[in-house]
Amino acid sequence: MSTDPRTAGAPRALTVAHLVQPVDGGVARAVADLVRAQTGAGTRAVVLCPPGGRLARDVRAAGAGVRLWLAGRGPGADLPWEVLCAARLLGRLRPDVVHLHSAEAGLAGRLALRGRVPTVLQPHAWSFQALTGPAAAAARRWERYAARWTGRFLCVSEAERAEGERAGVRGRYAVVPNGVDPARHPVAGSVDRRQARAALAMVHGLPQRAPLVVCVGRLTRQKGQDVLLRAWPRVAARVPGARLALVGEGPEGAALRRAAGPGVLLAGHSDDTRPWYAAADVVVQPSRWEGMALAPLEAMAAGRPVVLTDVGGARESLPDGHAPHCLVPPESPDALGDALVALLADAGLRRRLGERAAGHVREAHDVRRAADACARVYRELTSVVAPRVPDDGERARR
Repeated sequence: MSTDPRTAGAPRALTVAHLVQPVDGGVARAVADLVRAQTGAGTRAVVLCPPGGRLARDVRAAGAGVRLWLAGRGPGADLPWEVLCAARLLGRLRPDVVHLHSAEAGLAGRLALRGRVPTVLQPHAWSFQALTGPAAAAARRWERYAARWTGRFLCVSEAERAEGERAGVRGRYAVVPNGVDPARHPVAGSVDRRQARAALAMVHGLPQRAPLVVCVGRLTRQKGQDVLLRAWPRVAARVPGARLALVGEGPEGAALRRAAGPGVLLAGHSDDTRPWYAAADVVVQPSRWEGMALAPLEAMAAGRPVVLTDVGGARESLPDGHAPHCLVPPESPDALGDALVALLADAGLRRRLGERAAGHVREAHDVRRAADACARVYRELTSVVAPRVPDDGERARR
């Protein structure tokens, strides 16, 4: 067999299997952006995920393979089947590395593999952060035990890494901040804003000139939209005509709709959140816990100032000097409302923060940087893997 001198000595392209659940929200968008960057760099990426959401469609469009993995959002009676299905899919695929995303994939994937393939776990916020009491204690015990089957914990912020270490999860950590694709999230100028406002006025009846605050995320306790609704009367009283749009669906949707007052729109799910960022004056993320939320990075890429609660990697995601204007304590409606009022009242400050935010995302949170960092982690893991022991049939053939 002849060898092409142009490729002699070049490293072989890795096959990376991404086991993913959920298939919507920020995790799915983060995976899609990462896979798009990986395929662009020559990695063979295959995504194993449940049906529904945009994830399968987006990664197919990026040139990645997709395999159907039936799994719920949390552990339940179907867990043994989910483990078996993951084991069979990965056995047929024979990837070089398996990259697990979030709690359910981390549970089923590590039970299926048990360290037989180099395994990366990306928590996207630790499972035990969403739980309390005995359930949280059980989740911490599981993470400590499953660390033996985890080649690398890949955290999106130093805060997420520190949370794992405080919980006693011992292992090798790498911190790779979340990234976005600047080509898919260009800066939204004044023309983009007017066009987005006009489109949203037609669909949702939003006044085109009203001060607009947008919150993008699943309607869950984690994302803290209930705190935002408690803060909103303070904003509405001091910024006449202001509107708040909650973009997303989730288990807290019914309760939030009952709690929403005048000037609040629950817009439902959107396959494309970019028009909402373009239309917004300010984007807010009042989360109770995070690894590093993706929606604020997308909003900053569009040139919009953000207001975040000081949890997880929020502080790490902001440009230098933005924290006094953009960061508030969690569970504090008054502080959240005051920060929103201050930004809505000062167009010059919003413009300066938005311009700096857009540059910061392109410098520090380009998804291609994240893909390069992941590739280094993959190479480190595969370079130390022992040769596969041949089975009895292979030895007999020799």
